[in-house]
Amino acid sequence: MPTPNTTPDPMAEPVARSYEAVLASIEAELKTGRIKVGDQLPGERALALKHGISRASVRDAIRVLDAMGVVRTAVGSGPRSGAVVIANPSAGLAATLRLHMATSHFPVSDIVQTRIMMETWAAVEAAAQPRERAREAELGKLLRAMDQPNLDREEFHVLDAAFHVQLSSLAGNAVITSMMESLRSAIQGYVSAAIDSDERWEEIVPALRVQHERILEAVLANDGDRAAQELKSHIEWFHQQTLPLP
Repeated sequence: MPTPNTTPDPMAEPVARSYEAVLASIEAELKTGRIKVGDQLPGERALALKHGISRASVRDAIRVLDAMGVVRTAVGSGPRSGAVVIANPSAGLAATLRLHMATSHFPVSDIVQTRIMMETWAAVEAAAQPRERAREAELGKLLRAMDQPNLDREEFHVLDAAFHVQLSSLAGNAVITSMMESLRSAIQGYVSAAIDSDERWEEIVPALRVQHERILEAVLANDGDRAAQELKSHIEWFHQQTLPLP
């Protein structure tokens, strides 16, 4: 009886294993510094030859890196074309969170609790260390922008998100800042859709303005405990005002 051919067929290798080789290689080169932010990755043909895989698998890897916020792709020629290494971790995290929230795998209530944990910690840290006057002034500028009469609701949400992210960034923790950016981006659409009318929004927004003022006041007074409590109350109060979310 003929002996079965046990030689692996390279064409039968799972596609995931093909493009994961490119991901692992780029990760290793980023760690060692051979590739840095701003560098252009080798072309599809060069990467395919280097890893012994198809150009289609290389394209899969580049698409994954793009979605993760590790590269930016552009057509054309020159140093800004092809896949260029960037550093935008919040983009990939936000996209992942939005998708899992859409499947109800991450309930919005759990996201809110996570925000409370991170933002209250960041507020305590921010209140306890020296801060740049320019960054304090920027937070005040955001609050003044949110105070403008007849401000569009969506514009308010954008300013609100910027305020919370910048406030958390005062803690000086890059991971917390990226997580905050991704969390705010992930829930912004849901929050916007949860308020059922402009009339309801007009009832809510005055309290939000007062709460923001109290939060910033506590941080600037170096009172971390009060800032954390104000933030917790603010986030919980707003979540309670919205309609049930998916």
